[in-house]
Amino acid sequence: MAMTIHVDIVSAEEQIFSGLAEFVALPGEAGELGILPGHMPLMTRIKPGAVRVKVQNQAEEELVFVAGGLLEVQPGLVTVLADTAIRGKDLDEAKALEAKRVAEEALQNQGSALEYAKAQSELASALAQIAAISKLKKRGH
Repeated sequence: MAMTIHVDIVSAEEQIFSGLAEFVALPGEAGELGILPGHMPLMTRIKPGAVRVKVQNQAEEELVFVAGGLLEVQPGLVTVLADTAIRGKDLDEAKALEAKRVAEEALQNQGSALEYAKAQSELASALAQIAAISKLKKRGH
């Protein structure tokens, strides 16, 4: 029996995932983070991208898109507090591509520095969603 760690992925709207996992991988600010049972305590911000959870006794990894947030690792518990979280199966490629187009358009027609920063953030989120969708397609979903 493999060692496990409890994982909770929550957004402001709902709990997306809660269960035992063999590992979790997610996009940290400084690069990809991998969390295994016994990992030292950690708190860090996460970037938009895919959170991959290797669920105990399940062949396929769970995939959850997050639009940034916080990661907290405690003994026996990993908590992902996401700004926005969407289950991989619920990602909509057409909506993500449209969000990317709108953000790119906003970058071209920039007004204030705040509008530019918002457009950059929206573009990063849309690109991360498209990458997560691409990962799902490669897995045959």
